Amino acid sequence: MKQIHYLLALFTFVFLMSCGGGDSAPTPTPAPVIKTPGKSILVAPLNAKTCEEGTNITATQSTVTFSWNSASDTESYELRITNLNTSEVITQTGISTTSATVTLTRGIPYSWSITSKNKGATTTVSDIWKFYLAGVGVTNYAPFPAAAVSPLPGTTVTPTNGKVTLTWDTSDVDGGTLTHTLYLDTVDGKQTPLAANSNLTVKTKEVSVAANTIYYWRVVTSDGSNAATSIVYSFKTN
Repeated sequence: MKQIHYLLALFTFVFLMSCGGGDSAPTPTPAPVIKTPGKSILVAPLNAKTCEEGTNITATQSTVTFSWNSASDTESYELRITNLNTSEVITQTGISTTSATVTLTRGIPYSWSITSKNKGATTTVSDIWKFYLAGVGVTNYAPFPAAAVSPLPGTTVTPTNGKVTLTWDTSDVDGGTLTHTLYLDTVDGKQTPLAANSNLTVKTKEVSVAANTIYYWRVVTSDGSNAATSIVYSFKTN
């Protein structure tokens, strides 16, 4: 009899533990929503500035202070500076203020931008501005190196009647008249250009191409006194 009572008591305990009236599980707290960072507005150096002085520290180097407006929903900024002659990139990350000072080589054209970041996976990039850092005794600056507009670098394009239109962008801080020489080939973008592609006064050129071929191209821009050579771009045809 005692054994029967014991088994009944054990069954009752197990039943109450499995079904018993404990408190219901707590409602999980929803994860916080992380907004996309805002876009920074650049302040200085000014876009297309002819002669950014900076602070000279040697005959070849100056410090330049970059500044921008704060962006909404942003915890830190990344400053990206590109040497337009060599495509070398300098970055400063984790910036918590709206300015940063960088040492750069004098007499060189640069571009710069700011990326806004927070704990989310999405970032926001500002506009890209360009400037020339003043050099020793420079009175006339070369044009900014040409940047590819179309086709975009590394893309595949479909020729129209066996032709593709190349378009680029550049400017001259001194306000001079510019001419362009287009180099286009299937080797390295440095082969002798066609006469028809030399001394162009517009920033576009329709060229004949073959199907299923990779082309390399670059542009040399001159203001009559100085010249700037772009990096080599490429595209593939269908």
